[in-house]
Parts: sequence; structure tokens; C-alpha cells
Amino acid sequence: MNNQDLLSRSLQSVWHPCTQMKQHEVYPLIPIQRGEGVWLYDADGKKYLDAVSSWWVNLFGHNNPRIKDAIKHQLDTLEHVMLAGFTHEPVVALSEQLAKLTGLGHAFYGSDGASATEIALKMSFHYWRNIGKTGKTRFISLQNSYHGETMGSLGVTDVAIFKDTYAPLLIQSAQVPSPDFRLAQAGESAEDFALRSAAQLEMYLAEHHAELAAFIIEPLVQCAAGMGMYHPVYLSKVREICTKYEVHLIADEIAVGFGRTGTMFACEQGNIKPDFICLSKGITGGYLPLSAVLTTDEIYQAFYHDSTVRGFLHSHSYTGNPLACSAAVATLAIFAADDVVEKNKAKSAAIVEKMQVLTDLPIQHLRHQGMIFAFDVLTQNARFSRQSYQAGVEQGLLLRPIGNTVYFMPPYTITEPEIDFMISATQRVVKAAL
Repeated sequence: MNNQDLLSRSLQSVWHPCTQMKQHEVYPLIPIQRGEGVWLYDADGKKYLDAVSSWWVNLFGHNNPRIKDAIKHQLDTLEHVMLAGFTHEPVVALSEQLAKLTGLGHAFYGSDGASATEIALKMSFHYWRNIGKTGKTRFISLQNSYHGETMGSLGVTDVAIFKDTYAPLLIQSAQVPSPDFRLAQAGESAEDFALRSAAQLEMYLAEHHAELAAFIIEPLVQCAAGMGMYHPVYLSKVREICTKYEVHLIADEIAVGFGRTGTMFACEQGNIKPDFICLSKGITGGYLPLSAVLTTDEIYQAFYHDSTVRGFLHSHSYTGNPLACSAAVATLAIFAADDVVEKNKAKSAAIVEKMQVLTDLPIQHLRHQGMIFAFDVLTQNARFSRQSYQAGVEQGLLLRPIGNTVYFMPPYTITEPEIDFMISATQRVVKAAL
């Protein structure tokens, strides 16, 4: 494969996501040929440590034999069948396992995280309509929240660069103060700040609950907000408040689920069960597109009726695709067989300890939650994010800073020598981009 030819063809034919394409006049695309473990290899054989798990999806490394074999086996029997009027073993097995893990039931499938958000929002609205509370049509989310970029999901997102352009098209939601501990007052503990933020939520719900269908949150970590982390007591209080005022709680675990925060699902750390949970990204180990929404039996029963229009008539052509579901079942099998969540605790502690060398740099808020690690760089360089990405590529390290926040979200299979490389290369990157 000729690198320059591939790059030219890509620029002529592909509109790349989350990208100002003109930037590729200066910052060239990287032609990736293969992956192995935590490494990506380009056509020249240069390797890059995938410190962001290819947008937070890859849990057990590239070219994982167990997930790959499951997909191959499924490919020999059934590649796809529509899920309307039909079913198949992989989707049933996955749904059963997700129900057991979450305490919720009846998984509804989509293809990506934004689709999961759309499904949960529509289900919540439709539930209230089905039970006769037709005034509950609005949604709230946290300040600086991110829930996807389709119309409905963008309506509950609060990241200006994604949302402002499309504001005239959106059904606007309200935002309540974020419990992100970086926003706390001097001397205020993470727990006290979380409780204060929850009290502000209750004030809003007390006044507006009659018109509110649901409150959607990213449990424990607001990832696109620069890995904003908060105390789990916030989840506990939010569950109490939403129950008190009859407002659904939607847990967007698209990025933080499947072990990322130190438990299988982040909601476990607040000891709560949401009304809806949205799952995607790591659900297939990073192999195939898939998302799922699980909800309570009470909500499911409100749709169970002789009238077709009371049913949930949302659909995707590839809903519950057998290949994707088989990858997800294989991913969950790895969690069980390898005791992944427990073993990650030791790995997380080791990474945190090794990251202390970074405190010699001009940084603040060195933090972690499970297998998510972050720090904020004190710099006046308005192009820090772009320049540090480029410096990382030159070092053989895939970083994708969010503003001045540098973070690691590596595959769980990362080894100690690879951790050492990731951190030492990051030191050089930050110094180069200051």
C-alpha cells in the first residue's frame, strides 16, 4: 500500500469526523494498516500506542483472538436478520447478560452512542404519554455534558462547539450545575461540592418537575468536558431526588461503562439503579458498532398494549446485529474469565503512581477514576491540543487532548513497559506543546 496514494484518495473521498478538513493541509492523516494489542501500525511499520482506545472503544487490545474468533464463528452461521419479527441466539444471550449485570431488563438496540441517547429520550417521553402525563415533555442535563450529536442527543448536550451551530434545529433542554470537582470552591471537599450540586438540582426539580420527563447524566465522569470527575454521593442523591419528583434518571454509560470507572458500571459506585442505562463504545470490545438501552419492567409494561401506537416503534436496519452481539458476548466472557475489573484496580494504582513524575510539569488536577486518567496543563498556547496531538504522533503515541486536558484511557491489556512508555512520551509531548 502506497502511503501518499492512500492519503490523497482519503482526502478526495472521505469526510472525516470531528475534523476541520482544511487542517489536513498541515496535519496529515495517518494511514493505519493493522493493530496488535495497544499498538497501531502504519503502512511504513511505525507504531503508535493507542492511549485513547480509538475513541474509548477498545477494551482488550487490537486483534484480540477471543473476540475475533467469536465474530468468525458467527459469520459461518448468520451475518444478519432483521430483529422485527425475528430473534437469534447472540441477541438473546447478550440481553440476558446485560440484564443480569445492570438489574434492568428488555434491552433495546441501536448502532452507536447517540442512537442510545435518542432511544432513551424517546422512551422516557413516550412512557409519560402512555400513562397519561402528557405534560412531561422536557429534559435536563448537566452543564458541560455531552450525549451525542444527533438532533435529540445534541439537545441535551452542553458543549458549545458541537451545539451552537445547530441551535435553531434543536429542542432545547435546561442544564443544572455540574458536580465536576474542579469547579468546587477553595477548601470545599468533593463530597460537599457534590451535595451542594445535588441541592441545586432539587431546587430546579421542585419547580419544574411537572414538565420534566428525564434527567440525563454521565455517571462519575463527564468525559467530553475534559474528564470532569465527581463524587459518587451525587449519584445517590440524584436517584433520591428524581424518584421524589417523578423524573426519570437516564444514566449515559456509553463512555464510562464496562469497567472504565473501576466498577462494571459507574452507577454501582452510587449504589443506584437508573430508569434507563445507555451503553455503547466498549460493549463489543471496540470491534463492531452496537449500542443498547435497558430500562425497568415498569416502563416496559407501559408500552405493552393492544394498540400499535402505544408500542415503541423506533428502529434501525441493523438493530441487534448477530455479528456485533457475538462480539459483545465474547467481550463479557473476557470480563468474567479474566476477573478484569478486579485486576484493573492494581493496574490503575500502578498508573497513578507512575504519573506522579508528571507533577514536575505545569499541571493541575491530576486525577483518575478507575482506568481513566487526566490532568490539566497550565498553558497560554491556544493550539495546545492540536500541537500536543501532533507531538504525540511524532513520539509514537496516540493522544487526543480535550482543550488543555491530557488524558489516558488505554486498553485494559496495557503492560507495565507500555505504561512507562506512555507516561515518558507524554512528558516530552507536554513540554513540546507548552
